[in-house]
Amino acid sequence: RRLMWQYSLAHCIVKAYFPKGKKELDVSMFQAVVLQSFNERASFSLPEIRERTKLETEELRRTLQSLACGKIRVLNKTPKTREVADDDRFDFNDDFSQKLFRIKINSIQLRETAKEAEKTHESVFRDRQYQIDAAVVRIMKARKTLGHNMLMSEVFSQLMFTATAPDVKKRLESLIERDYLERDEEEANTYRYLA
Repeated sequence: RRLMWQYSLAHCIVKAYFPKGKKELDVSMFQAVVLQSFNERASFSLPEIRERTKLETEELRRTLQSLACGKIRVLNKTPKTREVADDDRFDFNDDFSQKLFRIKINSIQLRETAKEAEKTHESVFRDRQYQIDAAVVRIMKARKTLGHNMLMSEVFSQLMFTATAPDVKKRLESLIERDYLERDEEEANTYRYLA
């Protein structure tokens, strides 16, 4: 076994002293590293922060966006746009005020790309096919012979997700091709389990 430290999942409480009062900021570790830089100076450019923190560029952009462009703005960004560019400047927000003493600053999550989403959907679909196959085989092993409608209703009741009738029919055809099931010769609507 090997333990891996997931820095992106760490969070901590940072005590911050603003002109309008002391606050405790509940931040991610990356946000804390960026905020620590502002202990020495009140203003930095993106390349300066990158050099001081040694964070990856995309991770740093998301972190700065959460601190300067979110609902709770501990830093000021110039120019005031939603996206973080290389020539942007970040300043400590002297005008920051909030009623709460402890403030949670949410991190901006990495968006899933279309390719990753497609890969996830394929993986889920594959897993569900196996679950449908397993449910059909379990039912047929217990019953030996069963009508189509009865089999479909039992499969739907056993599955933990909502499957469509065409998906289950495809899996039934696949099981027939692989000689797990066969159609009754007299009644086409009846399936028989083959051991």
